[in-house]
Amino acid sequence: MGQNPGEPAPGRSKNDRETRMSKPTIGFIGLGLMGAAMVECLQKAGYPLVVIANRSRDAVDAAVERGAREVTSTADLAAASDIVMFCMATSDNVESRVYTEDGLLAGLRPGTVVIDFGTSIPASTLKVGADIAAKGASYLDAPLGRTPAHAIDGLLNIMCSGDKAAFDTVKPVLDDLGENVFHLGALGTGHTIKLINNFFAMTTACAMSEAFATADKAGIPRQVLYDVMSAGPLRSGMMDFIKAYATDGEIELAFTIDNAKKDLGYFLRMTEDLKAGSTLAPVTSGLLGDASEAGKGDAMVPEVLDFITASQQD
Repeated sequence: MGQNPGEPAPGRSKNDRETRMSKPTIGFIGLGLMGAAMVECLQKAGYPLVVIANRSRDAVDAAVERGAREVTSTADLAAASDIVMFCMATSDNVESRVYTEDGLLAGLRPGTVVIDFGTSIPASTLKVGADIAAKGASYLDAPLGRTPAHAIDGLLNIMCSGDKAAFDTVKPVLDDLGENVFHLGALGTGHTIKLINNFFAMTTACAMSEAFATADKAGIPRQVLYDVMSAGPLRSGMMDFIKAYATDGEIELAFTIDNAKKDLGYFLRMTEDLKAGSTLAPVTSGLLGDASEAGKGDAMVPEVLDFITASQQD
């Protein structure tokens, strides 16, 4: 049995309990790898949590064991929370939690701040934000950088945008989750920048993977190629992620090919909405899509190297 939310955890004093109870109650939806790590971080910082099962029960059960309260509808979660946090994979996932009969809008209280930590389509973000504002609440988009390991320790990069007064209200909470917390401007700016960021990152990852695969065909050791390329201005964190897999078999970028494909698709939709178009994104998206169709969707992005290498051998 988990402890009751109002009771101090074993080994905690009454003062600890009073400190926790003075903090805003946070409702969290989306306890995947990143969301579960964020929930653990928030609980360590003493925030009362309300959670709801989305896909996996394990993370919800662990949060309840640490003192969170579980509810069965998004409306109930919204009604019980001062801040609602989404950490879900797609814009469709977010909208499914907002617009159903027992969804967010049905239970949302005026003054609540809703934060989307996922990577969503900016047009969807603006639509959801307008409907939340009509309820007297505020919506912030705050996509994330770094990994679940950083999240547990409160070391995320948080790219937040939306109403500045709402941002200032939740900034202390964001500071507990992130080492670098940015306010980037109007609602949707965070998701726009994140999609541009991920387009660049995944294009770089695919280009570096092809570089290693081409070196293989030419009989050049991967380490030799890396030593030359990394000695100049080409070196980047993304290059090093791909190198770690290419030369040492280590996965340091825990991001699936299917997630990368989804983000490239969102980037392309965004450029269409902006009437900008894209020259490079269709190429990266196509490569990721081919890898996914070949059964590599659940593999991590650095493993696209294996797909390229196999394709060159056909």
